[in-house]
Amino acid sequence: MNLSLDILKNNNRLFHISERAGINEFKPRLSPSYFAGITGDVVFAITENLLHNYLLPRDCPRVTYYASEKTTPADIDKFMGNTTAGHMIIVESSWYEVIASTTLFCYELPTETFSLIDECAGYYISYQPVIPLAVRPVVNIIPAILSRNIELRFAPSLTEIARAVSLSSLNFSLIRMRNAQH
Repeated sequence: MNLSLDILKNNNRLFHISERAGINEFKPRLSPSYFAGITGDVVFAITENLLHNYLLPRDCPRVTYYASEKTTPADIDKFMGNTTAGHMIIVESSWYEVIASTTLFCYELPTETFSLIDECAGYYISYQPVIPLAVRPVVNIIPAILSRNIELRFAPSLTEIARAVSLSSLNFSLIRMRNAQH
C-alpha cells in the first residue's frame, strides 16, 4: 500500500515522518538541533507544504531549497532557472538504494498543542505528548516525492551545493549534513 496523497493536501495539517510503524504516542524529547525558542523537550511536526523534505530516510543527508518573495532573480536563475518545480531536493547518489528500499510512515498529528518555531523550514513544536490522528505508509519514496512537483536530484557530493545555497537568498534546509560524505 502506498501513501495516499489526499492526506497531504491541506496546509492546516501537521505531520511527522518516521521509519517506525505503530507509534501510538509521540513523547517530547531533546531537540536534535539548536533553536533559541525551544526551552525543553519537544515533539516536532512539519507542515504539508514542506513535508517532501522529510520523505526520505531519517539519516539521509539532503539539501533542500525553494524561492520566496525575498529570493533575488539572479538566485532564481542560478538555482531554479532550468526547472518548473517549486522545490528542490538534492541527495547523495550513494543513498539511492537505501531510499528505494525504505518504507516510511506519515503520521498526521493534531494541531492544538503545536506552535510555529521555524517558518522557513515549516517546523512546529509541542511540549506535550501527542497521539497521532492517522498514519499512512510511504512504500515508494521517490514517486511520492516526485508527485508533489519536486525536483529530486542525486549528486556524488553535497558539499558545494550546500555551501552555495546557504550563501544565496533562497529559503533552504541542510538536513543531516553531518552524515554527508566530504
